[in-house]
Amino acid sequence: MKKELRFAFVIILLVVFQVSSQEKEIITKEEAIARALENNFGIKIARNQVEIAENNQGILNSGYLPRLRGQAGAGYDLNDRLTEPEDRENVDQKGIESNRYNASINVDYTLFDGLGRLYNYKSLKEQYDLSQLEARETIENTILQLMSVYYEIARLTQNIEVLQDVLETSQERVTRAQYQFDYGQTNNLAVLNARVDVNNDSINLLETRQQLHNTKRDLNVLLDREIIDKEFVVDTTVGFIPELQLEAFVEEAALNNVSLLQIEKNLNISDYDIKISKSAYLPTIDLTGSYGWNRNRSAATAFFPGSTTTTDGISAGVSLNWNLFDGGGTSVRVQNAKINYENQELLKKQIELEVKRNIANAWGNYQNKLYIFRVQEENVTTNQDNFERSEEQFKLGRITSIEFRQAQVNLLDAQTSLNLAKYDAKLAEMELLQLTGQLLNIKL
Repeated sequence: MKKELRFAFVIILLVVFQVSSQEKEIITKEEAIARALENNFGIKIARNQVEIAENNQGILNSGYLPRLRGQAGAGYDLNDRLTEPEDRENVDQKGIESNRYNASINVDYTLFDGLGRLYNYKSLKEQYDLSQLEARETIENTILQLMSVYYEIARLTQNIEVLQDVLETSQERVTRAQYQFDYGQTNNLAVLNARVDVNNDSINLLETRQQLHNTKRDLNVLLDREIIDKEFVVDTTVGFIPELQLEAFVEEAALNNVSLLQIEKNLNISDYDIKISKSAYLPTIDLTGSYGWNRNRSAATAFFPGSTTTTDGISAGVSLNWNLFDGGGTSVRVQNAKINYENQELLKKQIELEVKRNIANAWGNYQNKLYIFRVQEENVTTNQDNFERSEEQFKLGRITSIEFRQAQVNLLDAQTSLNLAKYDAKLAEMELLQLTGQLLNIKL
């Protein structure tokens, strides 16, 4: 009785899952990628870094614009004064007031700074390009992570379809075995074996459904969806890029791989760092200009009457500064910049070798996964044919339930292995596309 109740409970759960899976939102691969590009936290941070680099490489941060300063001031004095002339009486003055006012506008401009400003400006341009490449790398990694979760949902979805078919077949076995037992054509052992298989198939289906729900939550988090338990379905279709097109991508990988492009930018930046350091050997020429206004009012003294003086006018000047010797600081900076450039060259050689190795590995892995997928397709066809023949023989009573169950299990293994091989091959293709720099240029 307990077994029958347990069996009924499992069936009810499966029916509830089936009903809840109807009329769900469909998220295509394109929609998932678009949402990730819009909402993913890592991509948002990368874009903010690009925006900072864009601000840094603008004209307002270049040093080419003049500096304009405004100044103003006022002063007030209140004093007592005692004057003691030698040939006359003392003069004692109380509450003597005097005040001062001034205002000016000053312009400073560096006409020449040893070309350091020019190379720094070019370096900032390279840093902006580098930030864009870093953002691209973040986007590529996010898309790979996203699609690995997306295809895992697709794989589990198709596995559930397979497990549902298996469960339906097992349930038919229970019904058939029960009828045969009722009419005395078999013993109760066949019924019990059929029910055990139904229970096992039900458990496998329930566990796979739970894995599917967990993976869907992972995708909701990656897409920054507020409701992480929100239900949806995904597109399970998969297409592969022609091999000739992939070979062309591999041949052009040196021009498109994001790691190689980044190290090239770092080399350019290091080269500019050398030139910026060398600019300290040259003089700087500064231009200055100002317009000023001054007003002073002084109190009368024992010898002079009080007066008010107002002046205004413009002034301009040019200055040359040449640091003939700075204690060797410039020389050290130049040497260190050159060493850093050499390090970047060594790093470039290392990255080139690693990229070649990674592409070769990815290409071999992709071909292997694709071959396994093709073999699994044939394997499913063979096992499907074997299962159908076994089902006919089982209905005719020519094979045992154990032999029929084995054919059923073989078909199940072949179908789930096919699903795994299909999505493994697609992910291997995507990894190859990333290494060749084409992941963002191809419709997945």
